[in-house]
Amino acid sequence: MATKTSRPRLRPVEAIVVRARGGDRVLLLRDTQGIAEDHVALPLPIAPIVGRFDGTMTCAEIARQVSLELGEEVPAALVADLASDLEARLFCHGPAFNAAKRKAARTFERAPVRPPSHAGGAYHAESRMLVEYIDRSCLGQATPARRRSDAKLVGLVAPHIDPWRGAVGYGHAYGELRRALPERTRTFVLLGTSHAPMKQPFAICPKAFDTPLGALPCHTEATKHLAERARFDVHEDLMNHKREHSLEFQAVFLKHLLGEREARIVPILAGLGAAQTTGRHPDRDETVRAFLDELAELVAREDAVVICGADLAHVGPRFGDPRPLDEDGRDALARRDKESLALAAKVDDGDFFAHVHEDLDRRRVCGLGPMFSLLRTMPDGARGEVIHYEQNVDPDEGSIVSFAAMGFYQ
Repeated sequence: MATKTSRPRLRPVEAIVVRARGGDRVLLLRDTQGIAEDHVALPLPIAPIVGRFDGTMTCAEIARQVSLELGEEVPAALVADLASDLEARLFCHGPAFNAAKRKAARTFERAPVRPPSHAGGAYHAESRMLVEYIDRSCLGQATPARRRSDAKLVGLVAPHIDPWRGAVGYGHAYGELRRALPERTRTFVLLGTSHAPMKQPFAICPKAFDTPLGALPCHTEATKHLAERARFDVHEDLMNHKREHSLEFQAVFLKHLLGEREARIVPILAGLGAAQTTGRHPDRDETVRAFLDELAELVAREDAVVICGADLAHVGPRFGDPRPLDEDGRDALARRDKESLALAAKVDDGDFFAHVHEDLDRRRVCGLGPMFSLLRTMPDGARGEVIHYEQNVDPDEGSIVSFAAMGFYQ
């Protein structure tokens, strides 16, 4: 129970502004690690209080600061009650969260299979409805395009936005995988974004990924090999896989396409470590360079296809901007996104990384880590092609998530 002298510290959770069913905008807190099972929706005026839950100030000090900022008295007891509620709901650090984290970590670590944590929310949990949705609303809406029929598909970039909003983007990406997937391919390296903070540059999940359509087995020999060769603990951030959607959505679409075909996956979350904040080329970090070199050798040895779940820009009020982009702003965003994609198509990892990082604080390209990692694992002579680009615009307040589908060929 928090008191006026407590120093509440919010966990590193996802915080976005959304419109509630009643029409009011609320601050939504989401636990990307899956320790807290429920989201928390708070009235937007409370945001200045929660934003100060960093462990450095007491509830009384926070109350005084917010009172001065708002020009009206905010009781310290109100701040303490809010801190107590968030601690009880596992969104603030404290004994309850520590105990829940240990229990969740033990359970997840011992489980041989990662369950589909977003089934029934981000996509259908019932297999027949899921198959119909993918076939009709995703693959069925993708516009056929001429491709290099003689080129071997070695890599794929797909969205990781929820399949309701990204249906056409997923359709283009996995329609191309269906068209160009080499018959002999059995190994798929899945690269995704971690929406929870990572302590290490990469996180491997040595588990099968279950889906409503059946499980995709893990290539345990490959994950073990990578873990043994890595210069860091690739399992330290294992819990980040528990609720991470960027790989789960790829597993669902991949399983749908493969059916009963023999296949195994190598699931990896790619954060790139300090490079994301410093802007230095990730290869200047020896641990990152060595891991990606080893991964590239694995891809070549296994003749694997690398699938990257990566969105592009996140702009607008939902992501902290004061207002949505107008038509000119959307056009400018599309040009900037497509410049990044053109560099990716050249498999120019250095220029791609530098271009995205240049305005990372404004575009918020959350797919930087996995896309860079994909480029680093492509074989010599590979080239990419943009199949589809899209901006999903929130109909209520105009926030945008952009994404693309790309194929890489050798």
